[in-house]
Amino acid sequence: MRILVTGATGNVGRIVVERLLEAGAAVRALCRNPSQASLPQDVEVVEGDLSRPESLRQALVGVERMHLFPFAATASEVADLAEEAGVRRVVVMSSGAVTAGRDTGVHLPVERAVEASGMEWTHVRPGEFMLNKLWLWGPSIRAERVVRDPFPDLSWHPVHERDIADVATAALLEDGHQSAAYTVNGPEFISRRDQVRAIAEAIGQDVRLEVVTPAQAREMYLAQGGFAAANAGFLTGFEKYAREQAERSQAGKTEPVASGPVPTAEKVTGRPARTFGDWVRDHAEDFA
Repeated sequence: MRILVTGATGNVGRIVVERLLEAGAAVRALCRNPSQASLPQDVEVVEGDLSRPESLRQALVGVERMHLFPFAATASEVADLAEEAGVRRVVVMSSGAVTAGRDTGVHLPVERAVEASGMEWTHVRPGEFMLNKLWLWGPSIRAERVVRDPFPDLSWHPVHERDIADVATAALLEDGHQSAAYTVNGPEFISRRDQVRAIAEAIGQDVRLEVVTPAQAREMYLAQGGFAAANAGFLTGFEKYAREQAERSQAGKTEPVASGPVPTAEKVTGRPARTFGDWVRDHAEDFA
């Protein structure tokens, strides 16, 4: 069975590749720059780009299942090409924003395009990535052992990237996941303040938490660049959803809006979902 993994060099895609190889699957990885992919030697790396659907024709030959990274602009064309090539199952790397009705047009068009095809489909909808804290706080922790944040008591259930990959891999390899949309969160409702404490404990050094205003944080994130700059408005409450979260936190309403436990990877994998402490231990060197 040959499986095509798009987004194979991403934070989740690399782990999906790793898991599929462990399961004995034949893995083909779609990459814009194959020479820079740095994937295991057993992976067949092919050149292609979701923004240019025609570049996928050769990559899809002989493929039975596909892990699909979301690219809304060409989603219908990619789905048509996959179905035409004989792909029978597609697992979409989507977002929990779809479940919450807050998708910005990035993920929902991809889900709908795949659903409209004749292929089996499964959507994996992760919530907040634990990795976000590495991209956001990593530079200041490494340089100054400090985290500057405007909403230290804002809490949610961040998810480990390996749990996301495990769900996607199960949906690719196992039967019984067809026409399912899995929202994947972490097992703990944990504040940013407690996340900073967990990072300090993992690296064995004090990390100071400095509370700043949203405006100060926004300017800091814009100057930092990368993930922080791209999400500065959302992270600091200048965009609607984040503003609502921040207002709830400031009012002391820190419990999840939805009643009952949030869904985690355990529903699919049968194993307890990884905690924030697990994730920090996995990434301690990245912070240190």
